[in-house]
Amino acid sequence: MRFFTLFLFVFSPLWSGHNAGSFDPAIMELQGVDVSHYQKRIEWDTVAAKQSLDFVFVKATEGHEYRDSLFCNNWDALHRLGIRRGAYHFFRAYGCGVEQALNFLQTVEMQPGDLAPVLDIERTDGISTEIMLEEAAIWLQLVESHLGIRPIIYTNQFFYEQHLAGHFDQYPLWIARYSDERPLLTTGKRWEIWQYSNEGCLDGISQKVDLNIFPGSSEMLDKLCWFPASVAAEQGVAP
Repeated sequence: MRFFTLFLFVFSPLWSGHNAGSFDPAIMELQGVDVSHYQKRIEWDTVAAKQSLDFVFVKATEGHEYRDSLFCNNWDALHRLGIRRGAYHFFRAYGCGVEQALNFLQTVEMQPGDLAPVLDIERTDGISTEIMLEEAAIWLQLVESHLGIRPIIYTNQFFYEQHLAGHFDQYPLWIARYSDERPLLTTGKRWEIWQYSNEGCLDGISQKVDLNIFPGSSEMLDKLCWFPASVAAEQGVAP
């Protein structure tokens, strides 16, 4: 996920000195990263041995036909290591929502406990906001209908306020804001995941990486995960 850096802070004690800022140390927080081919080939065994990661999002697809060249490597390695994983689709506003949804669904093979699919929407590509919202809604509806779980929407705070505020409020939100203060949205909508830096340095990843937090416990994060109805019933997890 590439967009300009507003501030360069790194908070996590896992990766750098922790600036407490507005953080409440009494609140449990899970640490995660997101990656794509921009991070090149990742040594996931080293990552898992050197850092404690609670979740990882991996780029799977973009537009109607692009598939990230390292998606399968990343996706399979995370499953092997037992690291909670999620896949995201980079949305192109000029593209058909149906075709983009099919690209994602045909690429990503979900396993019980994987995080819900993510629609990464952060540019208009010169298309009107109305058309962009219509095609994004189609993607969200098709993926939700196929998998039986609401996708997560990822965007940065500026784009959200300019184009998405008041729309898709029923979907979980993953917001990017590079600051030492948690994002506060003008609509009052709550976010589930915060991407707070793109300057993370981890052993096993040769390039800088995005850092994220989920403000809750592992059990709370389960609510954002995909469990087929039969598996959910056995584990006592609401589908």
